[in-house]
Amino acid sequence: MDHNSVTETSLPLPVFQKGKVRDLYDLDDKLLIVATDRISAFDVVLPNGIPNKGESLNRLSTYWFKKTENIVSNHLLEVVDPRTVLVRKTEPIRIEFVVRGYLYGSAWENYRKGKPVSGNILPKGLKKAEKLANPIFTPTTKAETGHDQEMTEPDVVKEIGEARADEIKNCCLTIYHAASKRAESKGMIIADTKMEFGILDDEIVLIDELLTPDSSRFWAIEEYEVGSNQQSFDKQYLRDFLISTGWNKEPPAPQLPENVIVETSKKYVEAYELLTGRRF
Repeated sequence: MDHNSVTETSLPLPVFQKGKVRDLYDLDDKLLIVATDRISAFDVVLPNGIPNKGESLNRLSTYWFKKTENIVSNHLLEVVDPRTVLVRKTEPIRIEFVVRGYLYGSAWENYRKGKPVSGNILPKGLKKAEKLANPIFTPTTKAETGHDQEMTEPDVVKEIGEARADEIKNCCLTIYHAASKRAESKGMIIADTKMEFGILDDEIVLIDELLTPDSSRFWAIEEYEVGSNQQSFDKQYLRDFLISTGWNKEPPAPQLPENVIVETSKKYVEAYELLTGRRF
């Protein structure tokens, strides 16, 4: 295991929040966010860190924030170091805004059972991992504990009002389209992604992370095959290992073997390099 893997941070600053994988420090109207190498799966933080994970996620998020600031303003103020950013503090909206361009994951499970996907009625006869005619908006609750619950657009309107709901939906779809085009030119598919927003001075601001392997499903175009399970540049490899152990998805999680740690680390770095065209 890489001795440089940072799973815990302790800066001489007031702690705002210790998240599953990031540590946030309070600087009055700003936050300092440190992306650690902690990793969670099935809402449980695992005992092992993943070397280079925090840095690759932070660098990729920063890349996308800069690429999309013409669409919507974001919270990024300054990149302090490769795993640390200074951001504006906002009033977070407690909803995860998900866009899906492909039928996979929980959306596929619902579809297979004949259920709508967050209120979206999809055409009959679609296959697993099939590209949708148009991306769909499938928000979920942002649960403090336990699992997120799916929401429909009317649920979102009830929560934040019609004008804000429309503005955020449009932002999400615009970002997804632009990012998908860019990713496809690099040989990658963005199957789905989640975004988070906050309010600052009555304006909507994109916060949290953006278009990373922790918030999105990335597939290699050359390996993509409709109707089957896809190889992801995300935590799927790790999830598959955990499922194979028979773990019941309750804490404590099992220790990860060295080969799973190394392979997972490689996936994060590879996603960064492929999407940005930069060396890690």
